Order: sequence, then structure tokens, then C-alpha cells
Amino acid sequence: MKIILISLLALFCEVIGTVGGFGSSVFFVPLAGLIYDLHVVLGLTALFHVSGNLAKIILFRKYIDWKVSLLFGIPGIFAVAIGAILVSSFDIVFGEFFLAAFLLLFSVFFFFNREWKAPEGNAYAVAGGGMAGFFAGLIGTGGAVRGAAMTAFNLPKNIFVATSATIDMGVDMTRSVIYVKNDFLNTGHLPIIPLLMVVSFVGSWIGKQVLDGISQESFKKFVLFLIFITGIITLIKAMNLPVHG
Repeated sequence: MKIILISLLALFCEVIGTVGGFGSSVFFVPLAGLIYDLHVVLGLTALFHVSGNLAKIILFRKYIDWKVSLLFGIPGIFAVAIGAILVSSFDIVFGEFFLAAFLLLFSVFFFFNREWKAPEGNAYAVAGGGMAGFFAGLIGTGGAVRGAAMTAFNLPKNIFVATSATIDMGVDMTRSVIYVKNDFLNTGHLPIIPLLMVVSFVGSWIGKQVLDGISQESFKKFVLFLIFITGIITLIKAMNLPVHG
């Protein structure tokens, strides 16, 4: 039952993450956290993201901006290793509080500041890529941070998704190795991994069809609402309170 539930959650998160441009982890980490502990979620998320990124790179390959990919990706690979190593001794409850605060602050800020643009320049891209990588390694999601930083480049939605996936590939491969080495996953989780890989390709394909047919601005408002809700759910879980009263 857990495998079916996590697969359905993953499909939903991959579709929403592809269309919203933030990546699936911003939803998958807090929602999967209702089923597994944070370390297992981090391990599954990293492997799920690798296959999801591969799917998006294949589907959106002609839209990749390689300059932006390198500016964000190289510092992100170094920073994600630091975050992934630190999480081994990181208090799980504190991590959930941190993730909840991040999701809530991010969604509220961008809901009321939709016209805000990050500063332009290569130095900012390097800093943004490093910060996103660090958060990805530490709390499982850095797509929202990277998405905020990438707004400075004013990339069309297809280029944004393709470039974001390319950046994420190196980051997720790096943290996957560290998580597996630190035993975040065990043999009991092996049946879930191939299912998540299939789901990531299906979800990315569906997301691309949706993205081609809707207004990105309208959907991002909905995405921000979903991020806010998942932040609330994560905060309730971290406080050891039932989700339903």
C-alpha cells in the first residue's frame, strides 16, 4: 500500500513540478515525509529526481541554456555535497521545521511580490546555484531557491524547465551517492525505486503537455498555493500534531 501511495504522490509531484518549473522535490519531500522519515525521503527524492531530470532533459533538450546551466550547476555540485554530508548528523525534527519555514516563507513572499526579479550577473547565478545545491543536500529541496535566482535571466518557460533540469542532474547525482553511502535507503526500499523512475518519465511527459497548453503565470499562482499548503502540513507533522484535528 505504501508503494502505491508513494507512486501516486510522485506522479502528482512530477507533473506539478514540471509545469511549475520548481522541480518535484518541493512537493515530494514534505508529502513523502508523511509516509517515511526524513532520511528515507531524502534518499528516494534524490534518485527520483535523477530520473525525472533525465526525462525532462530528453523532452526539452533543444531548449537547454548551457551557459546558465554551468553557472548554477558547478557551484551547486560542490554545495550539495556539503549539505548532504551535514544532514547525516542533522536532527530530523529540526529539519522538518526548517523545511516548513522555508516553504511558507517562499510561498508568501512570491505571492505578494510576483514582479520581484533577482539581481542580474554571473556572481549572483553562482551564489544562487550554490545556495540551491546546499538546501537540496540538507533538506531535500533546492528548486525553489534556484527558481527564484533564475528569474533574473527572464528565460521562457520551456528554456527554464530544460535548464533547471540540467542544473539539477549534477546536483542530484552527487547527493544520491552520498545518501546511499550513508545508508539512507535499505533493501526494503528497492521495489520503490524502479516505480519512481517510470513515474518520473510519465509525469514529466504529462507536465510537458500541460505546460504547452496553459498560461505559466496563472499556473504559478496555483503552485505557490500548493507550496504554502505543503508547508502547513509539514509544520503540523513536525509539531507531532494530527493533520486532521
